[in-house]
Amino acid sequence: MKWYEDFIRWLEQHQMPCSYKEFFGIECPGCGMQRAIIALLKGNVLESIQTYPPLFPLIAMYVFLVLHLIFRFRKGAKILLYMFIVTVALIVGSFAWKMVNKL
Repeated sequence: MKWYEDFIRWLEQHQMPCSYKEFFGIECPGCGMQRAIIALLKGNVLESIQTYPPLFPLIAMYVFLVLHLIFRFRKGAKILLYMFIVTVALIVGSFAWKMVNKL
């Protein structure tokens, strides 16, 4: 599994900086996603959730989207709409929570 460890190390060393944070001085609604993905790849599920709570609903939504595009579920579009609303609400809520706790 050396290639897997090398891949995770490469990801850690090549994280993209947040231009929003550099420009405005506060984190954006997506800040923490890269760190959460890396934590998840390392097997640290709790750390991943704490770092970026909307990650799992976001992953679930994308997986369902791909499955819907392949299998054309009868109510897939409606389910995707609800998944999108929940995911966006979690992203906005998580961002608001971070901003309130920074005060």
